[in-house]
Amino acid sequence: MNPAMQAIRSGFRRGRMELRHTFTNGQDVMGYLVPPVILAVVMLFMRGATVPGTGFSLSARTLPGAVGMGIAFVGMAALAGMLVVEREDGTLLRAKAIPHGMTGYLIGKIVLVSGMTLIGIFLQLAPALLVLDGLTLTGPGAATMVWVFVLGMMATMPIGAMLGSLFSNPQNMGLIMLPLMGLIGISGIFYPITNFPIWLQWIAQTFPVYWLGLGTRSALLPGDMAAVEIGHSWRHLETAAVLGIWAAIGLVLAPFVLRRMARRESGSAVDARRQKAMQRVR
Repeated sequence: MNPAMQAIRSGFRRGRMELRHTFTNGQDVMGYLVPPVILAVVMLFMRGATVPGTGFSLSARTLPGAVGMGIAFVGMAALAGMLVVEREDGTLLRAKAIPHGMTGYLIGKIVLVSGMTLIGIFLQLAPALLVLDGLTLTGPGAATMVWVFVLGMMATMPIGAMLGSLFSNPQNMGLIMLPLMGLIGISGIFYPITNFPIWLQWIAQTFPVYWLGLGTRSALLPGDMAAVEIGHSWRHLETAAVLGIWAAIGLVLAPFVLRRMARRESGSAVDARRQKAMQRVR
Protein backbone atom coordinates (compact mmCIF):
# COMPACT_ATOMS: atom_id res chain seq x y z
CA MET A 1 0.00 0.00 0.00
CA ASN A 2 1.13 3.56 -0.73
CA PRO A 3 2.83 4.98 2.42
CA ALA A 4 0.79 8.17 2.25
CA MET A 5 -2.48 6.20 2.07
CA GLN A 6 -1.29 4.04 4.94
CA ALA A 7 -0.67 7.20 6.98
CA ILE A 8 -4.17 8.47 6.17
CA ARG A 9 -5.77 5.19 7.23
CA SER A 10 -3.65 5.16 10.37
CA GLY A 11 -4.77 8.72 11.10
CA PHE A 12 -8.44 7.80 10.85
CA ARG A 13 -7.91 4.83 13.16
CA ARG A 14 -6.02 6.98 15.62
CA GLY A 15 -8.75 9.62 15.59
CA ARG A 16 -11.51 7.06 16.22
CA MET A 17 -9.54 5.47 19.07
CA GLU A 18 -8.86 8.83 20.71
CA LEU A 19 -12.54 9.80 20.35
CA ARG A 20 -13.63 6.56 22.05
CA HIS A 21 -11.07 7.18 24.77
CA THR A 22 -12.69 10.52 25.61
CA PHE A 23 -15.69 8.63 26.99
CA THR A 24 -13.46 6.84 29.51
CA ASN A 25 -11.63 9.97 30.68
CA GLY A 26 -13.34 11.92 33.44
CA GLN A 27 -11.90 15.25 32.33
CA ASP A 28 -13.10 14.72 28.76
CA VAL A 29 -16.56 13.63 29.92
CA MET A 30 -16.80 16.81 31.99
CA GLY A 31 -15.73 18.73 28.91
CA TYR A 32 -18.74 17.29 27.09
CA LEU A 33 -21.21 17.91 29.91
CA VAL A 34 -20.17 21.23 31.45
CA PRO A 35 -20.77 23.51 28.41
CA PRO A 36 -24.40 22.31 27.90
CA VAL A 37 -25.04 22.75 31.65
CA ILE A 38 -23.58 26.27 31.61
CA LEU A 39 -25.62 27.08 28.52
CA ALA A 40 -28.76 25.76 30.22
CA VAL A 41 -28.11 28.06 33.20
CA VAL A 42 -27.65 31.03 30.84
CA MET A 43 -30.90 30.13 29.08
CA LEU A 44 -32.61 29.98 32.47
CA PHE A 45 -31.55 33.53 33.29
CA MET A 46 -32.78 34.68 29.87
CA ARG A 47 -36.11 32.87 30.10
CA GLY A 48 -38.20 36.05 30.51
CA ALA A 49 -36.31 38.19 27.97
CA THR A 50 -37.24 38.75 24.34
CA VAL A 51 -35.26 39.87 21.31
CA PRO A 52 -35.55 43.70 21.12
CA GLY A 53 -38.38 44.72 18.81
CA THR A 54 -39.92 41.23 18.73
CA GLY A 55 -41.79 38.84 20.98
CA PHE A 56 -39.34 36.02 20.27
CA SER A 57 -37.54 34.43 23.21
CA LEU A 58 -33.97 35.66 23.65
CA SER A 59 -33.09 32.18 24.95
CA ALA A 60 -34.23 30.53 21.73
CA ARG A 61 -32.39 33.15 19.70
CA THR A 62 -29.15 32.76 21.70
CA LEU A 63 -28.82 28.97 21.67
CA PRO A 64 -28.15 28.55 17.92
CA GLY A 65 -25.43 31.19 18.10
CA ALA A 66 -23.92 29.33 21.05
CA VAL A 67 -23.77 26.21 18.87
CA GLY A 68 -21.79 28.19 16.28
CA MET A 69 -19.58 29.51 19.07
CA GLY A 70 -18.90 25.91 20.13
CA ILE A 71 -17.74 24.99 16.62
CA ALA A 72 -15.29 27.91 16.65
CA PHE A 73 -14.14 27.29 20.21
CA VAL A 74 -13.38 23.58 19.76
CA GLY A 75 -11.88 24.07 16.30
CA MET A 76 -9.47 26.74 17.50
CA ALA A 77 -8.86 26.48 21.25
CA ALA A 78 -9.21 22.71 21.74
CA LEU A 79 -6.97 21.81 18.82
CA ALA A 80 -4.40 24.43 19.84
CA GLY A 81 -4.39 23.04 23.39
CA MET A 82 -3.86 19.50 22.16
CA LEU A 83 -0.88 20.52 20.04
CA VAL A 84 0.71 22.48 22.88
CA VAL A 85 0.36 19.59 25.35
CA GLU A 86 1.58 16.97 22.90
CA ARG A 87 4.59 19.05 21.93
CA GLU A 88 5.56 19.12 25.58
CA ASP A 89 5.12 15.40 26.24
CA GLY A 90 6.96 14.29 23.09
CA THR A 91 3.97 12.92 21.12
CA LEU A 92 4.72 15.20 18.17
CA LEU A 93 8.37 14.19 18.15
CA ARG A 94 7.41 10.52 17.99
CA ALA A 95 4.99 11.24 15.12
CA LYS A 96 7.72 13.14 13.29
CA ALA A 97 10.08 10.14 13.55
CA ILE A 98 7.69 7.90 11.58
CA PRO A 99 7.44 8.21 7.78
CA HIS A 100 4.35 10.35 7.04
CA GLY A 101 3.77 10.34 10.78
CA MET A 102 2.77 14.01 10.90
CA THR A 103 0.16 13.38 8.22
CA GLY A 104 -1.39 10.58 10.25
CA TYR A 105 -1.15 12.65 13.42
CA LEU A 106 -2.99 15.63 11.92
CA ILE A 107 -5.69 13.49 10.32
CA GLY A 108 -6.23 11.81 13.68
CA LYS A 109 -6.65 15.23 15.31
CA ILE A 110 -9.10 16.32 12.61
CA VAL A 111 -11.22 13.20 13.23
CA LEU A 112 -11.00 13.67 17.01
CA VAL A 113 -11.88 17.39 17.04
CA SER A 114 -14.69 16.97 14.49
CA GLY A 115 -16.16 14.11 16.52
CA MET A 116 -15.93 16.06 19.76
CA THR A 117 -17.64 19.03 18.12
CA LEU A 118 -20.50 16.89 16.79
CA ILE A 119 -21.03 15.36 20.23
CA GLY A 120 -21.11 18.81 21.79
CA ILE A 121 -23.65 20.03 19.22
CA PHE A 122 -25.88 17.02 19.91
CA LEU A 123 -25.76 17.52 23.67
CA GLN A 124 -26.72 21.18 23.26
CA LEU A 125 -29.41 20.76 20.61
CA ALA A 126 -31.18 17.58 21.73
CA PRO A 127 -32.76 19.10 24.86
CA ALA A 128 -33.12 22.58 23.35
CA LEU A 129 -35.21 21.37 20.41
CA LEU A 130 -37.61 19.77 22.90
CA VAL A 131 -37.80 22.64 25.39
CA LEU A 132 -37.39 25.92 23.49
CA ASP A 133 -40.18 27.09 21.20
CA GLY A 134 -39.25 28.33 17.75
CA LEU A 135 -36.26 26.06 17.11
CA THR A 136 -36.40 23.55 14.25
CA LEU A 137 -33.82 21.46 12.38
CA THR A 138 -35.54 19.97 9.37
CA GLY A 139 -35.33 20.25 5.59
CA PRO A 140 -33.31 23.27 4.40
CA GLY A 141 -32.27 24.07 7.98
CA ALA A 142 -30.62 20.69 8.40
CA ALA A 143 -28.77 21.11 5.08
CA THR A 144 -27.61 24.57 6.17
CA MET A 145 -26.33 23.17 9.46
CA VAL A 146 -24.27 20.57 7.57
CA TRP A 147 -22.47 22.99 5.27
CA VAL A 148 -21.97 25.55 8.04
CA PHE A 149 -20.42 22.83 10.22
CA VAL A 150 -18.10 21.57 7.46
CA LEU A 151 -16.96 25.04 6.41
CA GLY A 152 -16.69 26.09 10.05
CA MET A 153 -14.36 23.24 10.91
CA MET A 154 -12.29 23.90 7.78
CA ALA A 155 -12.02 27.58 8.73
CA THR A 156 -11.19 27.14 12.41
CA MET A 157 -9.04 24.02 12.69
CA PRO A 158 -6.14 25.42 10.64
CA ILE A 159 -6.21 28.49 12.90
CA GLY A 160 -6.08 26.21 15.94
CA ALA A 161 -3.21 24.24 14.46
CA MET A 162 -1.22 27.41 13.79
CA LEU A 163 -1.91 28.82 17.25
CA GLY A 164 -0.86 25.52 18.82
CA SER A 165 2.39 25.66 16.83
CA LEU A 166 3.27 29.07 18.24
CA PHE A 167 3.28 28.03 21.91
CA SER A 168 5.27 25.29 23.61
CA ASN A 169 4.00 25.83 27.16
CA PRO A 170 0.40 24.92 28.16
CA GLN A 171 0.46 27.81 30.62
CA ASN A 172 0.47 30.18 27.66
CA MET A 173 -2.98 29.01 26.57
CA GLY A 174 -4.40 32.12 28.23
CA LEU A 175 -2.88 34.10 25.37
CA ILE A 176 -5.27 32.20 23.08
CA MET A 177 -8.29 32.02 25.36
CA LEU A 178 -8.58 35.69 26.31
CA PRO A 179 -8.69 37.09 22.75
CA LEU A 180 -11.07 34.30 21.73
CA MET A 181 -13.45 35.07 24.58
CA GLY A 182 -13.34 38.75 23.68
CA LEU A 183 -14.13 37.90 20.06
CA ILE A 184 -17.07 35.77 21.17
CA GLY A 185 -18.34 38.70 23.24
CA ILE A 186 -18.55 41.05 20.24
CA SER A 187 -19.82 38.51 17.70
CA GLY A 188 -23.53 38.68 18.50
CA ILE A 189 -23.66 35.26 20.13
CA PHE A 190 -25.54 36.31 23.27
CA TYR A 191 -27.11 39.55 22.05
CA PRO A 192 -27.99 40.86 18.56
CA ILE A 193 -24.92 42.40 16.96
CA THR A 194 -27.04 45.19 15.45
CA ASN A 195 -27.15 46.78 18.91
CA PHE A 196 -23.37 47.20 18.94
CA PRO A 197 -21.48 50.21 17.48
CA ILE A 198 -20.93 49.98 13.71
CA TRP A 199 -17.14 49.86 14.06
CA LEU A 200 -17.46 46.89 16.43
CA GLN A 201 -19.78 45.14 14.00
CA TRP A 202 -17.16 45.42 11.26
CA ILE A 203 -14.46 43.98 13.50
CA ALA A 204 -16.70 41.02 14.43
CA GLN A 205 -17.53 40.33 10.78
CA THR A 206 -13.85 39.95 9.97
CA PHE A 207 -13.59 36.69 11.94
CA PRO A 208 -15.27 33.26 11.60
CA VAL A 209 -17.04 33.34 14.99
CA TYR A 210 -19.69 35.84 13.88
CA TRP A 211 -20.41 33.97 10.65
CA LEU A 212 -20.66 30.61 12.42
CA GLY A 213 -23.20 32.11 14.82
CA LEU A 214 -25.14 33.63 11.93
CA GLY A 215 -25.07 30.37 9.97
CA THR A 216 -26.34 28.24 12.85
CA ARG A 217 -29.05 30.80 13.63
CA SER A 218 -30.21 30.65 10.02
CA ALA A 219 -30.41 26.85 10.28
CA LEU A 220 -32.43 26.73 13.49
CA LEU A 221 -34.51 29.92 13.71
CA PRO A 222 -37.65 31.00 11.83
CA GLY A 223 -37.03 33.02 8.68
CA ASP A 224 -38.55 36.21 10.09
CA MET A 225 -35.82 36.34 12.77
CA ALA A 226 -33.43 37.50 10.05
CA ALA A 227 -35.00 40.92 10.63
CA VAL A 228 -32.74 41.50 13.65
CA GLU A 229 -29.57 40.60 11.73
CA ILE A 230 -27.32 42.93 9.74
CA GLY A 231 -29.00 43.66 6.42
CA HIS A 232 -32.18 41.90 7.65
CA SER A 233 -30.87 38.77 5.95
CA TRP A 234 -29.21 35.48 6.81
CA ARG A 235 -26.55 36.27 4.17
CA HIS A 236 -25.79 32.67 3.27
CA LEU A 237 -23.53 33.61 0.34
CA GLU A 238 -21.48 35.94 2.51
CA THR A 239 -21.28 33.30 5.24
CA ALA A 240 -19.98 30.69 2.80
CA ALA A 241 -17.57 33.19 1.24
CA VAL A 242 -16.00 34.41 4.51
CA LEU A 243 -15.69 30.92 5.99
CA GLY A 244 -14.32 29.69 2.67
CA ILE A 245 -11.71 32.46 2.58
CA TRP A 246 -10.59 31.66 6.14
CA ALA A 247 -10.43 27.96 5.23
CA ALA A 248 -8.36 28.67 2.11
CA ILE A 249 -5.94 30.93 4.00
CA GLY A 250 -5.60 28.38 6.79
CA LEU A 251 -5.05 25.45 4.46
CA VAL A 252 -2.27 27.37 2.71
CA LEU A 253 -0.52 28.69 5.84
CA ALA A 254 -1.09 25.88 8.36
CA PRO A 255 1.04 23.21 6.60
CA PHE A 256 3.94 25.69 6.34
CA VAL A 257 3.67 26.67 10.03
CA LEU A 258 3.33 23.05 11.14
CA ARG A 259 6.31 21.91 9.05
CA ARG A 260 8.41 24.69 10.51
CA MET A 261 7.34 23.72 14.03
CA ALA A 262 8.05 20.03 13.36
CA ARG A 263 11.57 20.81 12.10
CA ARG A 264 12.37 22.50 15.41
CA GLU A 265 11.28 19.46 17.42
CA SER A 266 14.13 17.41 18.88
CA GLY A 267 14.81 15.17 21.81
CA SER A 268 16.70 17.92 23.62
CA ALA A 269 13.85 20.41 23.11
CA VAL A 270 11.29 17.94 24.46
CA ASP A 271 13.52 17.12 27.43
CA ALA A 272 13.96 20.82 28.23
CA ARG A 273 10.18 21.36 28.18
CA ARG A 274 9.68 18.29 30.33
CA GLN A 275 12.14 19.63 32.92
CA LYS A 276 10.30 22.95 33.00
CA ALA A 277 6.99 21.11 33.42
CA MET A 278 8.41 19.13 36.37
CA GLN A 279 9.57 22.37 37.96
CA ARG A 280 6.08 23.81 37.63
CA VAL A 281 4.62 20.75 39.38
CA ARG A 282 7.11 21.09 42.25
